[in-house]
Amino acid sequence: MTYMVYIDQYGQLEIMGQGARETILTPALCRAARGLLDWTQTDLAEKAAVSRSTIRDYEGRHHDIHRATEAQLRLAFEEGGVKFVEIEGAGTGLCLASA
Repeated sequence: MTYMVYIDQYGQLEIMGQGARETILTPALCRAARGLLDWTQTDLAEKAAVSRSTIRDYEGRHHDIHRATEAQLRLAFEEGGVKFVEIEGAGTGLCLASA
């Protein structure tokens, strides 16, 4: 099966097709990013325009989230000052952007 390649909103190459993309925002990173910003699940839900139950269920590992929802959450975090960084040999981490 042939897949199409495109550049996502973060400048990363993506392969279009089912199961072709790994999730960047894990439930643990979602909780950690909220902690860095001192946001509740309700705060994040409002800023990302998703339901609080979506965040609760995702962080509790009850279900996965859609790519669009992940992008909304990540954008809300980035606008709040969280920076996602790739750490060689460790995966994705996060920190607060310097003011």
